[in-house]
Amino acid sequence: MRTAFFTAVLSLAAAAFAQNTTIQVQVGGDSTTSGGVFQFIPAQINATVGSVITFNFSGNPGNHTVAQSTAADPCNPLSGGFSSGFISVPAGSTGFPTWNLTVLSSEPIWFFCAQRLPSPHCYNGMVGGINVSPTNFANVQSSAKALLASFSASSTEPGVPTGALSGSGAAASAGPGPLTGSFVGESTPTGSLSIASPSSSGTPSGGSSAGGAPSPTTTPSAASMGAVVSFSAVALALLSSVVVLM
Repeated sequence: MRTAFFTAVLSLAAAAFAQNTTIQVQVGGDSTTSGGVFQFIPAQINATVGSVITFNFSGNPGNHTVAQSTAADPCNPLSGGFSSGFISVPAGSTGFPTWNLTVLSSEPIWFFCAQRLPSPHCYNGMVGGINVSPTNFANVQSSAKALLASFSASSTEPGVPTGALSGSGAAASAGPGPLTGSFVGESTPTGSLSIASPSSSGTPSGGSSAGGAPSPTTTPSAASMGAVVSFSAVALALLSSVVVLM
């Protein structure tokens, strides 16, 4: 019984450490990137509620978006979904714009690049998913790529989203930035949004990627680190008590 109780305390400490991480995602590649230009790296992300996805618009030259969609229609914007707007990054740039998106739900969240030139990026497979299974991601990406075979200049192109901070299951507190110097933003969201600390309704693993994409960098927040210290202190105290009682 003592062992079970001690194990439960350590599990709580581990859970606190896993939450509220920052996960880095590269938006677009370049000529030297494995997999090409039209991709999010990583494209498949697991994140706990409260985690922040930092989208780095570092693919250059590039002009990309991060816009919410659905599994059923991966290359068209979800009505009421989040959207970064179009971020133009010239070749040779440094100090890239970023966009922070806070995960508010453990449900699957899909996004895509709505850029249409030189051909629709989404039709080339530039889709991403948060808290989606590898099988579902592969199926959705295949559906997006299948649209390229029938695409022509006169055919239906992906919808152009309007910049929005808030979406279904995720929200940003501000638009992408910095948009200074050679960086240009179009249809980017404006204003600010206050994001309350959500409560987790699921148990996805925090801060990890799947598939062949590079692993993102995860950084525990100050709150989670404090929680770990607190839980660890309790665990050590309980361990001392158990040792005394044995």
